[in-house]
Amino acid sequence: MAEGVLAGLDTGCSFASLPRGFYAQVNPRPLREPRLLHANPDAAALIGLGADALGTPEFLALCAGGARLADIAPLATVYSGHQFGVWAGQLGDGRAHLLGEVRTTNGTWEIQLKGSGRTPYSRMGDGWAVLRSSVREYLASEAMVGLGIPTTRALALVASNDPVVRETVETAAVVTRLAPSFVRFGHFEHWGHSHHEQKALLDYVVEHWYPECREMTGGETDVPATACRLLAEVARRTARLIAQWQLVGFCHGVMNTDNMSILGLTLDYGPYGFMDAFQANHVCNHSDTAGRYAWNAQPAVAHWNLYRLASSLLVLGCEAPALEACLASFETDFLSAYRDGLARKLGLDAWEPADAALEDDWWGLLHAQRADFTLAFRRLADTDRDADPWLALFADPVPARAWLDRYLARRSGQGGDVEMRRAAMNGANPLYVLRNHLAQHAIEAAQQGDASEVERLWALLRDPYTERPGFERCAQPPAGDAPAVAVSCSS
Repeated sequence: MAEGVLAGLDTGCSFASLPRGFYAQVNPRPLREPRLLHANPDAAALIGLGADALGTPEFLALCAGGARLADIAPLATVYSGHQFGVWAGQLGDGRAHLLGEVRTTNGTWEIQLKGSGRTPYSRMGDGWAVLRSSVREYLASEAMVGLGIPTTRALALVASNDPVVRETVETAAVVTRLAPSFVRFGHFEHWGHSHHEQKALLDYVVEHWYPECREMTGGETDVPATACRLLAEVARRTARLIAQWQLVGFCHGVMNTDNMSILGLTLDYGPYGFMDAFQANHVCNHSDTAGRYAWNAQPAVAHWNLYRLASSLLVLGCEAPALEACLASFETDFLSAYRDGLARKLGLDAWEPADAALEDDWWGLLHAQRADFTLAFRRLADTDRDADPWLALFADPVPARAWLDRYLARRSGQGGDVEMRRAAMNGANPLYVLRNHLAQHAIEAAQQGDASEVERLWALLRDPYTERPGFERCAQPPAGDAPAVAVSCSS
């Protein structure tokens, strides 16, 4: 039962209105002797909690799995999906518990614990999360907010000394996450052979998040037409999301269909990575030995995943050609968002067809010389007055100088106020991203009970575009002799 500062929240659980087969009611496993490592006042404000609430015993108990939201029974949801391109069958929230939702004037937010114990969908897992992966998720989701990329939110990070066995014995932690909904492509895939349940899920999603997609005929919902409109909108949001990932060098690492949000949010931060040295085929997940989820493959994988979502809607009476038509604009939508964003990053007023050659040579230059992704973009703003810092990013400055001359000629040809253009470019190119070695420093400190590096990075990444004194090392790639940070599906 919610008490104290939590008791005044307007709570419910709309997901529990779905048929009983959609979920299992199951209590979290409370952490023993939990301690609040970090709480996010920005996320708390979304559900009507002030900063003073974050230090209360009630808040800690909720985020550690030891309390309920009002009298709502926690639940885990069932879904299925394709993992690394192969049908995996039934999956589900194997280590996550939906506590319910909070209704506010700014919308409704589901509260979910991740790493909070076994559920009926855990398969062979223990249902727990380690501090290492929890710090990574907590910081990454808020880094994406700072970058302006749609994402789930992180409300709190709770740690304990409970042992968890991975490659070694580590300690347990729980991340409290917020999202308007955690419904995934995989929820629809799970019911792809059941008309009744699939229609219930469609009605639920459309009612709560896509009311504009409902098509009516004779006073009744036209189910196939509604499903097609929903698919088209999900495809549009997904295309824009992936374009934003590409433009900041973000690799998700596990773009399985069960990790794709029906709302177009970045969902489930596991073996992700922001690129340092650029490689077009960079693979951030050491478990991805075939490179299925490489940076340059992400748009095609997203399109493939949308086809799996579309296939699950056939059971609703949708015709295959109609579903294919809903996905036909994916590439156009992606390229539009990608090129608009790239034009802003390059300081161009608008994308022109002739810029495609400049773009291709840009990626080719970065790839050939393994230049730092983030700094290569960031330092472009100042190359008209001092090109040396930018050129220093390249082992061979000759081809870099040749490309730069072409680029500066293109940029100068559009005129405009130089300082305004420079400021706009710095507002489109972050100086700080959550590089793996920075996250690792925060993890190592947190493992010693020191949350100061988590706080430092959290505060910095809220505004990654503004240069700040004292944070110079956070803008730099790892030292050449630094050991590589390996992340995998166990991360």
